[in-house]
Amino acid sequence: MTRRVVVTGMGAITPVGNTVHQSWCALLNGESGIGAITHFDATNFDVKIAGEIKNWDAAAATSAKLARRLDRYQLLANAAMQQAVDHAGIALETESQRLRTGVVIGSSIGGMTSFSQQLHNIDQNGPRRMSAFGIPSFMTTVGSSLSSIELGAYGPSYIITSACATGSDCIGHAFDQIRLGRMDVMVAGAGEAPILPNSIAGFDRLGACSHELDEPHKAMRPFDVDRTGLVVSEGAAVLVLESLQHAQQRGAAILAEIVGYGASSDAYHMVAPHPEGRGAAIAMRRALADAHVETEQVDYINAHGTATPLNDGMETLAIKTVFGEGAYNIPVSSTKSMTGHAMGATAAMEAVFSVMALREQVVPPTINLVTPDPACDLDYVPHEARPIPLTHVMSNAFGFGGHNAVLVFKRF
Repeated sequence: MTRRVVVTGMGAITPVGNTVHQSWCALLNGESGIGAITHFDATNFDVKIAGEIKNWDAAAATSAKLARRLDRYQLLANAAMQQAVDHAGIALETESQRLRTGVVIGSSIGGMTSFSQQLHNIDQNGPRRMSAFGIPSFMTTVGSSLSSIELGAYGPSYIITSACATGSDCIGHAFDQIRLGRMDVMVAGAGEAPILPNSIAGFDRLGACSHELDEPHKAMRPFDVDRTGLVVSEGAAVLVLESLQHAQQRGAAILAEIVGYGASSDAYHMVAPHPEGRGAAIAMRRALADAHVETEQVDYINAHGTATPLNDGMETLAIKTVFGEGAYNIPVSSTKSMTGHAMGATAAMEAVFSVMALREQVVPPTINLVTPDPACDLDYVPHEARPIPLTHVMSNAFGFGGHNAVLVFKRF
């Protein structure tokens, strides 16, 4: 027998806002978070734009001590966790509460900022200049371990790393821990800080990045025939999940119910998706079967929608493979058109946006969609948010290496 699982708290720091509320309002207004790179000197780079967090003080959001010792992705994840826990009103006051609470906050690349800085220190000044906190600052596991320390949670603390599907897989595994009765509360999501010379150069060498300069806010154009690639961004998002019984016993406000999780592998290529969307379709079907939801019951799909030549057509085909003719009746939008692509963290952000869509009964738009690609012929909610009745929402996440993860949320 499995238990019902609900969302009771959310936190997010994104290129369009430093809280869930700020980010959601920006999305509904069609505001882009893309601008010139300021994290490093991009003068000699062909890619000069990114989705950076604005006006965010790590020391104020966490603590001055942590800000000195940890990587930016870890700080973003920790701050999003604090927002989510505060929102949920969770306080672990007893031994039994601590034993029944776990954390799964992942990252696809971990502490690359700190890794680069420490390599430079060693290069310039020798090995004794390596920080004593260097190893923890590199580790992808610290998003979870730091949060478990801060919360005093004795439950499992681990991560899932599955490229751009990381956030969804972390949430899906947290969902499993609760519905199988192992935990009562799980804190789950992902953080990422990939706006670095090596990361930007690497994605550009793969031919994945947009080179837009004059109008950065128009650079991310998912599903458009003139799309020029993704824009790398940063951020973090975290959800608090609880068993329905636990949430009701403590009188928590329930934001939505998570009802389905499906994962798969393309088993095809290291960076290219399967051209027919085989793995993506498998993950969507598994999520629907897990949720006991029929295709005609899905009211909105938050697409992976990366604005890359390969992803958008593949995802469109996969949706049509799963939903048949009914695909043309489902609003599908890419919030990456505004946030950019924060790698593993974006899936967690989009889980938050999916819950907000259910809460507010409105679908966020795909901005910059001027001339749809003929291969992308679904309803992508161009330009403006659309109020519609929503009961079930699907959130897609597909990553390099063929990692696919899909979540289904239900209005509570």
